Amino acid sequence: MTAQMHVPSLLSRAGAVSALTLAAVGGTLVAPGAAPEAQAATAHASKALTVAAAKKGAPYKYGAVGPSRFDCSGLTLYAYKQAGKTLPRTAQQQYNKTRHISASSRQKGDLVFFHSGGRVYHVGIYAGSGKIWHSPKTGSWVKLDKIWTSKVLYGRVR
Repeated sequence: MTAQMHVPSLLSRAGAVSALTLAAVGGTLVAPGAAPEAQAATAHASKALTVAAAKKGAPYKYGAVGPSRFDCSGLTLYAYKQAGKTLPRTAQQQYNKTRHISASSRQKGDLVFFHSGGRVYHVGIYAGSGKIWHSPKTGSWVKLDKIWTSKVLYGRVR
């Protein structure tokens, strides 16, 4: 059991706990049923990553959004929908909707956008260690691949 899990019982016994006390026990102050924005984003991203990985081997089909066939943006749309977030249909639209982040800020579950000539043409979900889950092209399937180019942008689903 983590210190964070002890905080609600500490709050219920003490009635109120100062921020210093919470810091001392390593807890966080959260309203019942709510999560801080960063924790909520991380939870959605983690769920989306898990959903995408579970689709390993699902065949690519242009325009498909699941649950058994996907194109690239269909996979990201489906994975995030299962995680409780709504994304637009295409890779470019998804890029336009995300909060753009630097490569050094990327986290597992962030979206990785491949671009050329000012347009986004492919998207995947960052899996860590320079790899993404994606549905790459006709004749292929959902799989984990190393990011093969430096021409990528990163976005965090809000």
